Parts: sequence; structure tokens; C-alpha cells
Amino acid sequence: MNVVLNNPVLYVVDYPGFDAVEVIDKRRGVGTLFRDEAAVRFKRELRDVAESATEMDDFESLIADYGSLFNQPAVYH
Repeated sequence: MNVVLNNPVLYVVDYPGFDAVEVIDKRRGVGTLFRDEAAVRFKRELRDVAESATEMDDFESLIADYGSLFNQPAVYH
């Protein structure tokens, strides 16, 4: 398990042994788990945004594209 990103908008954890990435939208308190090719695509898009981001709005735009897939409540313990 590797924490890839932890900012005011997103929390992203990579599970390399499972070819998966977990993404939490902190603003809405929901998330999802991407597997296989979907995980690869999300990590690539996240990397591209992170390299060019100048403000949090850039990350918000990224997750807006995936918004309907974020349907699991995030439970903090």
C-alpha cells in the first residue's frame, strides 16, 4: 500500500500487488476502487494533472470526470 496523494480534495492509495488504486473524494466523503486498466488510466491522468496543476481546481476537474463512479461512503477510523 502506497499513499500516492493526500491533499484537501483527494486521497489516493496505490495497491501495486493487486493492480488497484483507491480514490477518496474528501469533499463528498465518497470513493471508489479502480482495478487493472482503469487503475492504470487513473494513475496516468492523476500524474498528468499533478505535473501541471497550479491549484486545487485542477484536481477537482479530474475527479469531476469520474464523479459518478465515486459511490462508496468513505469511513474514517
